[in-house]
Amino acid sequence: MAQEYPASEVRPRRRGRKLLIGLFVLLLLLAGLLVVADRVAVGVAERTIADRVSQEVAKQGAQSTRPDVEVAGIPFLTQVLDGRYERITIKLRDVQASVEGGAVQLPVLDVDARNVRASLDTLRSGQGDVVADTVKGTGTISYDSLAALLKRPGLTLGEQNGKLAVTAPADILGQKLTISGTADVTVADNGAVALRFNDLDAAGLPNLPLARAFLSNYAKSISIDVPLPDLPFQLAVREVRPLPEGLAVTADAKNVPINSAG
Repeated sequence: MAQEYPASEVRPRRRGRKLLIGLFVLLLLLAGLLVVADRVAVGVAERTIADRVSQEVAKQGAQSTRPDVEVAGIPFLTQVLDGRYERITIKLRDVQASVEGGAVQLPVLDVDARNVRASLDTLRSGQGDVVADTVKGTGTISYDSLAALLKRPGLTLGEQNGKLAVTAPADILGQKLTISGTADVTVADNGAVALRFNDLDAAGLPNLPLARAFLSNYAKSISIDVPLPDLPFQLAVREVRPLPEGLAVTADAKNVPINSAG
């Protein structure tokens, strides 16, 4: 025979279940509101940083599309309270900057800031520095803009087996030939990209001292130091290497105020 419970015992149990369910629903709603607030705060921070970066790019006489900014780390609001952010990434597209002798074009410039420090007072007042422990920048210089700086009609640059390759038409001793070869690419002491063409040849080149001298002089004339525009966030170029899509540039900096770039 089933045991029967007094009605006075059943009601409190039901009320207890309803209370627990109500608390659970309330917690879910609060969690949802916190997530929404967290994402809204991230959006505001990303737009603010994008505005600052756009101003700094323009201040340096360069052009780019509006930066894409992403503040990593969840939840964001706890990072605000702690005054330290795991990572902030900034992507600049279609960057163009004037340099001596022409312009340098970077289809994409990626900036990665790690361990960013910003106190809550700094964020509230806008006064003080937002400092990143490390900042790394990676970009690609288009071969077309690089070739234009060499000022040789018909000259083209590209990548061949990991090296910077060149081809160019030339009139050597009355013969129309095509010069081809590769260059060593390094970072000069002044931060410029040093191009040294020391391995040029031309199919059908006459085996004459005058023809060889022409080729040698041509190689010297296009072996230049390409000045790079000032990069944001005090980035200093450390490495350059040819890739199929362009000349890849890697730069870095430490203890950088990212709210006063340049």
